[in-house]
Amino acid sequence: MSRRNLNQPRKGRGALSNRSSRYNATSVEAFDDGWESDEEPEKLRTEVFRDPSRSIITYNESPDIPFDRSINPFKGCEHACAYCFARPTHAYLGLSPGLDFESKIFAKFEAAERLVEELAKARYKPAVIALGANTDPYQPLERKLRITRGILQVLHDCHHPVAVVTKSALVERDIDLLAPMAQRQLAQVAVSVTSLNAELSRRLEPRASAPARRLRAIRTLADAGIPVTVLFAPVIPALNETEMEDVLGAVREAGAQAAGYVLLRLPLEVSEIFQEWLSVHAPLKARHIMSLVRQMREGKVYQSEFGTRMRGKGIFAELIHKRFTLACARLGLNQRRLELDCTQFIAPRPSGSQQSLF
Repeated sequence: MSRRNLNQPRKGRGALSNRSSRYNATSVEAFDDGWESDEEPEKLRTEVFRDPSRSIITYNESPDIPFDRSINPFKGCEHACAYCFARPTHAYLGLSPGLDFESKIFAKFEAAERLVEELAKARYKPAVIALGANTDPYQPLERKLRITRGILQVLHDCHHPVAVVTKSALVERDIDLLAPMAQRQLAQVAVSVTSLNAELSRRLEPRASAPARRLRAIRTLADAGIPVTVLFAPVIPALNETEMEDVLGAVREAGAQAAGYVLLRLPLEVSEIFQEWLSVHAPLKARHIMSLVRQMREGKVYQSEFGTRMRGKGIFAELIHKRFTLACARLGLNQRRLELDCTQFIAPRPSGSQQSLF
């Protein structure tokens, strides 16, 4: 009997395995005893759980990101991107950052209600909220659950500024909220475009919108008067890095006003998950890619220091930065900084409050 590869790709999934998290007392790993067949692995269905969080806004003091608060409607992400830096967060739930992260999703069903409560507090001071800084607010489940839609409705009604981050064309659904907010300098959208190669995108980001569909969403948003920034992220050396100038040119033509990039980040369990992905989907490039990653991380797979984690160090990292800067200048990207307006905020009145009686 022929031996099969235990870590075969599953349709619509990015991770190849479900390795135990760093917090588990025991480690579980698949083993082929010779009795299994060569059949394709069983399709993995998505399970949805209720997230019990009592607060919805997460605050941070990171000096290398342009916001101090964010909202993530979901824990885990069906987009199943093999490189996702958020995967290790599933370890806090006692689950694997591998297949569990993309198939066991925790949804914040009461997000809109919790947001009203937090914005209504007397001590709350408005500042731009990043919607989807960790996991995508427009992942496939959102089409049915409409949690992100509810959050945006609250922010719209309160005249609260928001910056949406997504790689899904589903964001077009909420243009009726985002467009009037943008007219009041209260909204902008950042769309992640990793590659123009549909086949690479399908393998790297199985359930995210195809590249052509993202470009069309950028055009639709821009035509509606919504400022669009494009994130060329992550930059993976020798895999998608060579597409940088082509991606920037395509998104500029589609109507994007600004662009940014983030170097591949492989914290904790993500390193093994991504290298496992490389061994199957890019075996001839795997060693070269990881060699370049280490060259930009001072010999390490990852560096978590502020200011370094997003850009890396060394000659190759400097070359990427120079290429990006020159391309943006040539294309007219990043010509002006868009500032969202925090002065229009009107605190909501939670249902049942004394104020609502008058």
